[in-house]
Formats: sequence, structure tokens, C-alpha cells
Amino acid sequence: MTIRTMTPSWLVLDEQVARICDDLAAVPTGPLRLCLQAPGGYGKTALLSYLAGLLREHDVPVLDAWTDPLGDAAGDDGENTVLIVDDAHLLDEGRLAALHPLIGGRRRLVLAYRPWPRPAGLASLTTILRRERPPVLLGPFTPDQTARAVHAWTGDAPAPGLAARVHRLSGGVPGIAHRITAVLAAGPDLTDTSLLQFRADLDHLDPDVRRLLLATAAGGALPIDVLAELLDREPARIDELLEAARATGLLGLDDTLVPAARQAVAALGPVAHRADLWQRLAALQLARGDGTLTVARSLLDAGIGGSGLAPAFQAGAEEALIAAPQVAARLFAAAAASGAPTGARHALATALGGDLDTALRLADRLVGAPGTGPTAETDRAAGAAVAAAVLAHRGQLAHSAERYRWSRTPTSRSFAALAAQVTGVSPDAAAPDAVDGPPTLLTNAAAMMADGIRESIGGTPAAALATLVQAAALLEPAGPAVLLPDSPAALAALVALHDGELDAADAVLDRAVTAGMGSVLMARRHRLLAGWIRMFRGDTAAAHELLAAATTGGAPIQLRDGLFATALQIGLARRTGDLPEMHRGWAAARETVLRHPVDLLTLLPLGELTVAGARLGERAALDVPVRQALDLLDRLGRPPLWHATLHWYLLQAAVVGEDAATAAVHADALAADAGATAHTAVLAAAATSWCRLLAGDIDPDQVVRHARDLARTGLSWDAARLAGQAAARTADRRAMVTLLDTARLLQGRVPGPRAEGASEPTPTGQLSAREQEVAELLLAGLTYKEIGDRLFITPKTVEHHVARMRARLGAPNRAELLARLRATTTGKAPA
Repeated sequence: MTIRTMTPSWLVLDEQVARICDDLAAVPTGPLRLCLQAPGGYGKTALLSYLAGLLREHDVPVLDAWTDPLGDAAGDDGENTVLIVDDAHLLDEGRLAALHPLIGGRRRLVLAYRPWPRPAGLASLTTILRRERPPVLLGPFTPDQTARAVHAWTGDAPAPGLAARVHRLSGGVPGIAHRITAVLAAGPDLTDTSLLQFRADLDHLDPDVRRLLLATAAGGALPIDVLAELLDREPARIDELLEAARATGLLGLDDTLVPAARQAVAALGPVAHRADLWQRLAALQLARGDGTLTVARSLLDAGIGGSGLAPAFQAGAEEALIAAPQVAARLFAAAAASGAPTGARHALATALGGDLDTALRLADRLVGAPGTGPTAETDRAAGAAVAAAVLAHRGQLAHSAERYRWSRTPTSRSFAALAAQVTGVSPDAAAPDAVDGPPTLLTNAAAMMADGIRESIGGTPAAALATLVQAAALLEPAGPAVLLPDSPAALAALVALHDGELDAADAVLDRAVTAGMGSVLMARRHRLLAGWIRMFRGDTAAAHELLAAATTGGAPIQLRDGLFATALQIGLARRTGDLPEMHRGWAAARETVLRHPVDLLTLLPLGELTVAGARLGERAALDVPVRQALDLLDRLGRPPLWHATLHWYLLQAAVVGEDAATAAVHADALAADAGATAHTAVLAAAATSWCRLLAGDIDPDQVVRHARDLARTGLSWDAARLAGQAAARTADRRAMVTLLDTARLLQGRVPGPRAEGASEPTPTGQLSAREQEVAELLLAGLTYKEIGDRLFITPKTVEHHVARMRARLGAPNRAELLARLRATTTGKAPA
């Protein structure tokens, strides 16, 4: 569609109207009989003003039907005169009757009017004109038209997002968009003062139309019969009122108020009148069984309360619980303030909304509340379940299990069994009791979650993963409506990560995110686990994006998510060779892991931080939680799925520390698990290559085979590191090139055509691309060995690059080289 901006009236016209203007400019004396129809604020007057100016520029006489004698249009020059009639819907019948003789012949006429009211004289006129040409209907701006108009109105490039905010709040109504542009250019929201611009629109309305708009401001689009009862009018009268309201431009065709107009109507209406009307509307909707969320939110935002509104607040809160738990929590609180007993539901909504501190206080108050009878017992059980879920997110699974057992619902007993299993309590305590109860989705999914974790310990990873994936699928329809200590999707992803089934982990997390499983409370966990998958695969950029999305904004990060987030941050820094970032994050990471009790579900972050500790010279810092984790695995009978992962990490920590003896211990532990699954077999085989590598006994073919097997299980970065380390330690030049090419391929890099130590020739004083890479890592504090690991070249090659850089930059020693490299980076001369 071709859009044009006309100045000085700042008109933004669609293709049809722009063509009319072009035709008139080309032939100003040609035929002109035009009807313009649109609600108020759609630009009729501005367009007529532009057309009148255009005609006068060509010396064409223009008459205004409101101010000029209509007889002048019937004179000798009448056929050349253009009669412009604005707001024709407001002309009296006498004035309309005087227009009839003028349109009978070839008189030139532009008639603009709103769709309502429709006086008989206007209807007659438009009927005649329609025979020649249908009326031009002016519509709201498209987003693109709003952007063009905002640019014209502000006089320069508007701030990013301004046009989108103007369009959203104005609903595309040109007049409203123009009113609010300057206000939104100065701040993010409309101010009370800016809403006063709407007072004139409202003051001139029929009182019944104002009441209809006020009701719509609270309840949205309302049925005719509701409006009829609320306004005490016949349905036919309501139809007229709706037509009149739409004609103002404040009410859209969907019978909802334009957002800016809604704010104005709510703010400018008389306070007592507004409170009375909205309370009556809430009571009416409640009695009819209609949804009360919209009016309940309006009452809440306006500070209107009272005991009579408690049922409406409660009903609105139940409506909001799934899609907007934070809103539900506010409404439950309002209902409680109005005297309704909402404790259990209030605690649930608050937890689902992510405010776990408040949820725990509410839940604890419920558990300790006095009272007897079925209602009190039910509330206490519900409060205990909420407290248990909160404690699980805080990493306190033992205390979570205790409260779940006390709650004694079928779902709670399954969650208690799950928590007992991952913390290593006795098998009897981990087995859920058979309890009769309604077979809800949550009850069945909770039982399957407990079964899946039990299978991961005493059965096969494949069976555990299948059970947990099925539990996630079962719970997907419930979406964000359920409060979970952990989601079946997260548990399935953890099992898959431990078993090298990264595609399965990705798929189950994607579905959980799409379904909104577990509300905002689980969204962060799902993103973090997706970040771990990307990190395992070596896709550090995507992992960083997911980490940022999980940790930016929203509710405070709870201990369990904080542990996974800090370990992911440290793990990414280790994989990218960012030693300063590892140092920056280490203190917080160590404190987090020491605060979090050890359980099966946190072995991944514990293992990752253990390797990082070895890299930072802090191997002993996590000895206590590592020992606790090994004891937990011993109590559970050393289940291979969980046992192998921890020993793989401990092997990596030993490799970093060049501790061959300790590495051999963990290699033996992995060998004991080798027959359990294909993944444990791959880890055990790769462990033998690491041990031989530390001893200086490198079999290139074996290393390549084991590295490729690791990559097939999803451990691409570990695979590339194994090949790269072997290349750095072998004395066989041909084997070194093969191993380096393997490392690059496993990292998604294409091996270079030249020998791995070659550099592009450069003029004296300039660095090659490879030397620039080495220089950046050298400035970051990495050793030659670490730089070699990062770039998949040997430490000796790094040394050669450094020597060439010293010669090229004229640096007599390492300190001077670093100074010159820093100067090259900052653009400043070295001191």
C-alpha cells in the first residue's frame, strides 16, 4: 500500500484517499462529489482543511456549509464552487433540507459525517450521493502509518519504541495518537494531566453514553442484556447507545475502549458514580456466572473495596490464576482484606507468581492456624504443600519431603517420595503410600515423576527417561496452573543430560516452555537446563543467551536455580578460556554450592564447579560437598546414571591438576559402570585415553575414536578438549596434525589448509589473525597451555607466535610485549 504524508496538516493518508487528493490537485475544476464517513478523531476535519487549501491555491471558490450562505453555491458560478460540509450529522433538518437542491445537479460537494447520529435529512442526502459513488470510509492507522505520523509530529527521529507505544495506546485512532504522542515522548506512560485532554469529548456526550463507556472501562465488551440491566434501559436503546459510543472514536468496533480512552474514562468519571456503577456490574456478572476478572481488576486498581466485593475478587482471582498468577495473588489479597477466607488459594497464587518469600509466610501461617473441621484441615494440607514446593525451589528437599508427607494428599505423597529418593533416605521412606484420591492430571504426573526417579536409581535410564517424558506430556494440558517442586520436563532433561540424550532433553524442555508448565516458577529452570544442553554441545553463544534470559528480571532467583545459573556461568567461562570471568564468579559460586544441600539433581553443577575449582587452584574448596555426593551415591547403591557423571567430572578435575593417580581412581569407578549403558561405556573408554594421556602414552587412533564417541553423546566440547590435549602432548608431528584437525572438526571448525603453526605474512608491526587471537588470550591471563587448548594448537606453537609478536612489535621482554599489546588494544602508547 502506498502511504503519503501531507504537510502542513501532517496527514497520513491511505492509498484511496491519497489518490483522491492527487486527482483533485491535477484537475481542481473536475467533477467532485465525495462523502467521507468516519468516527470522531479519524481525521475528517484535517482532511477537509487540506482539500479546501488545495482548491483555494487553484482559485477555486470554497464554501463552508456552517458559515457561508448556501445560496452562493447556486449562483452562476455554482458549478465551479465546492461546498464543504463538515460534521454533517450535526446539521439541523432545515440546513440539511437546504442542501438537497444543491446536489440535484452537477454541484461540487464534499460531505463529511460520523456514522451516528443519522438525521433523516442526512440519510436522504447520502442515499442520493451513494448512487454516484460509495462513501470513503476513513479507518484507523496501521502501525506503519502511526510510525510515519509520529515521525512527522515529533519533527525528528522518534525514540525507539515510541511509535509502537503510541499505536498500542491509541488503537490507531489518528486524533488520539496525535494527542498522546508528545506525552509519551516525554515519558513511558500517560499522566493524569494528559488525560484531561479527553474531558471535552466526555462532557459533550449523552449521559447514558458516558455511563455505557464507564461500564465498558471496567468490564470490557459487555453483552447487550448486561448493559440493559445495568443502565436500566431497553435493549433497543442500548443498540443506539453503542452506535453513539462507537461514533465518538473512543469505542472500537469490538466494543472495547481504546486503551488511552479507557484510562481517561476511568480517571475522569465522578468517583462515587464510578464506584457505584462498577460494584453493581461486579454483582451482576457474579450473579449471572459471568467472568469477573476485568471488573475486579478495575475495582482493585481504583482502590474500591468492601465486604460486598469479596466474592467478585475471589472469582476474578480464580480466573487469573492460570494466565496471570501475580494478578490472582493481588485479587486474593483484596478478597482477604474484604473478609473472605482465601489463605490457601492466596498462598498458591503467590507461589505460582514467583513471590516465594510471601508464599512461604502465608503457607506457614496456614499450617499453624488453629481450628478444626474439614475446611481447616484442607487449608492446612494445602498450606503444607505450598511450603513444601517453595522449600524444594530453595534446595531444601529434606524439609520439603517432611511437609509433603505431613500434607498427606496423593500428590504430596508422591512428591515426598521423589524428594526422599534424590536425597538418599531409606527405600521405605521413599516409597509413596497407596492413597485413594481423585485421579487428576497432577496426581498421576506426580506418581510418574516419583516412579521415573526411582527407575533412574534402581532401573535403567531409558525406562526412567520414558516415564518422565510421559509425565511431562500428561501435565502439559495443565500448563501454568500447577505448583510443582520440580517439573517432569526438568527431571527428564536432567536424566537425559546424565545419559547423553541431549536431543530428548531439548525436545521435552521445548514442549514444557510452550505449555508454560509450572508457571513463571519453572520457566527459569527450563531455560537454565536448555542452557546446559547448549554448553555440553559447545554452543556457548546460545548458552549465554539462555543464561541471560533466565537471570534477567523477574522474581528473585532461588537457591536451586542460582546454583545452576552460577555453575553454567562458570562452565561457559571455562570453555571459552575466560579466566577473569571465572575468578569473578568463583566466590559466589562456591558460596552457593556450600549453601545448597547435596542431592542427585545437583550433581551437574557440583561437578562443573569442581573442575572450575581445580582450574583456579581451589581443588580443596569443594571437598565437603563432593564427599557428601559420593556418600549419597554409596547409600543409593552407586546408580550408574548418576555415579558415572560425578566421576567423569572428578576425572576432569584431576586432569586439570595433572593428578594422574586421582584420575586413575575415577577412571576405575567409570570402568565399573561401563556395562550399564552406552553412555557410561563411552565415558569409561574416554577415561582410559585421559589416563594414558597423563602418562604420556598417546594412541592417536584411540583418542580420535573416543573423542568422536563423546561428541556423539553430546559432549562436543569435552571431545574436542580430549583431542586437543592429546595433540599438545604428542611428539609425533603427523599424529598432532590429525588430532588437531579432529579437535577443530568436533568444535565445528574447518581445519586449515596449511601447517598448524603457519601465519599469514604481515607487514612489520602488524599481527596476523592467529597472533591477534593469541594476544587477546595472553592479555586475559591464560598460560601457553591454556591458549593452546582454546585455539587447538600446541603450547610450543603458542610460544612461537609470542616470539614472532615480540620481534614484530620490538618488545625486548614479556612485560614490554604485554604493555605494547595493551596499547594496541586501547589505542594508547605504553607507559
